[in-house]
Amino acid sequence: MNGLRVYTNPQSHETPGGYNIFYCRREDGPFYRWSYAEELKQWRVARVRTADLSPSALCMTNWKVVPDSLRVSMVDHYQD
Repeated sequence: MNGLRVYTNPQSHETPGGYNIFYCRREDGPFYRWSYAEELKQWRVARVRTADLSPSALCMTNWKVVPDSLRVSMVDHYQD
């Protein structure tokens, strides 16, 4: 996905499904937080308010470490 950057926060904890919490941002757009909802067996996304996020706490993540199911969800999210 062109222009999409994916991040993790090394200080955050894994979700109940055993996945990390991921953040993404496309170009200069808003940040989104992705967490796995074990009870729903799907990724949940929420737009993050700038005041609630410290971008300096995030580390850029290689697209290859993003779970396949999350990749699909992110692509769907940005195609809408």
